Amino acid sequence: MQYPDSVRRRSGLRVLAVALLILAMSGCQKIELERAEGTKLNWDTLRGQWVLVNYWAEWCKPCLEEIPELNELDKAPDITVLAVNFDGVRGDALVELGERMGIEFTMLADDPGPGFGWKLPVALPATFLVNPGGDLVETRFGPQTEEELRAVIGG
Repeated sequence: MQYPDSVRRRSGLRVLAVALLILAMSGCQKIELERAEGTKLNWDTLRGQWVLVNYWAEWCKPCLEEIPELNELDKAPDITVLAVNFDGVRGDALVELGERMGIEFTMLADDPGPGFGWKLPVALPATFLVNPGGDLVETRFGPQTEEELRAVIGG
């Protein structure tokens, strides 16, 4: 049995409408990250620059070594450094710990990795490098220097 052209057209229009709705809704997902002090950071505002997501812990001596290097990188207009505490310290305790350790870049309240499909690092420190288009391009383990990271990101 063959359907009349009018039925096939309506069916095709419904499929097209559903597809357009799905596309529109998928573009509306806004990723917000919570900073240690509680304010929100919209992930989309970081587009167009390199984002370094650094996992650290108080007990990690190499983490302490690289903090001054990351502080310097975060001052660049085309680089943002985000800190993630590996031990899950939160709130005022995290803010105070970051101050004691000399972290001047943005500390996040929670690990953004699961939302991006990243696995928890197997060693510390770990630095996830996200390019200006928002794609994870590399994960580096061990203390990084400003020079080493600039060589990877091209500047």
